[in-house]
Amino acid sequence: MQNNPSTDPNGSAGTVFYNGDLIDAREVNISPFDHGLLTGDGIFETLIAYDGEPFATSRHYKRLTKAANTMGLDAPAEDDLVSHMRTVLKANDLEFARLRVTITGGDSPLGSDRGSLGQTLVVAVSTVPEFNPAAKVFTVNFARNDKGALVGLKTISYGENVVALKTAKENGANEAIFGNTEGNLCEGTGTNIFVVYDGQLITPPLTAGCLGGITRGLVIELCGELGVGVEETDTPLADLVNAEEAFLTSTLREVQPICEVNGQAIPVPEDGLAPRLKAAFGELVKRTKNP
Repeated sequence: MQNNPSTDPNGSAGTVFYNGDLIDAREVNISPFDHGLLTGDGIFETLIAYDGEPFATSRHYKRLTKAANTMGLDAPAEDDLVSHMRTVLKANDLEFARLRVTITGGDSPLGSDRGSLGQTLVVAVSTVPEFNPAAKVFTVNFARNDKGALVGLKTISYGENVVALKTAKENGANEAIFGNTEGNLCEGTGTNIFVVYDGQLITPPLTAGCLGGITRGLVIELCGELGVGVEETDTPLADLVNAEEAFLTSTLREVQPICEVNGQAIPVPEDGLAPRLKAAFGELVKRTKNP
């Protein structure tokens, strides 16, 4: 699979779709009054492309429209949005890539009120970052608000995640894990989490405040195909260090084992569920690009 390097140090490719036009990213003029910039008023989706084709577009679009409806934003028609993604991939000569769709409230007054001049839509691509074979995670001591207005929405208000990931890296980890207001396991900054206790695979329920991850949902379905029982139930965040096995899921990581929690090693069994599910996910990608 092709993954062309970029001159951008962040791996971002040079051509983007911006408000109806395919243009060089350096020519994009985001207004200083864009409500996404001013207040974090916006939504997004991160997708991955395999062999030049965006993956799981229908699932991502369903989540995008849910967020748009809640936030009072408008999502483009699904076919149009997928066409924009394919166009950007082709323009940047990328087959294996990260795609980012962002919609903001557009030009607005200085404050919380949204303006009436129209939204901002950007479709951008970059190379796919490389992840370690196994993740080291750190549980942060501030909670994910499972009762907030934005629960379950993929918004661009990511300040909390930025602080959490910075904290994790300062403690020798490469992903942060949140508990919720009840002290139960919730999610990572950009990942869902699965754990094994007493031989039972468990993942936090959506009521815990976690995002309904696309890969999370697919992995739960793959568990059914493999005859692996999985429970969506609350478990204390503090118990994570005692897991018999644990792994992260996300669009870019797919399925990634966890090898360390707060500096303490946890088992990464070679015959565990993580490698089985990662292999099954790879087979799914070969079968279909829009499961």
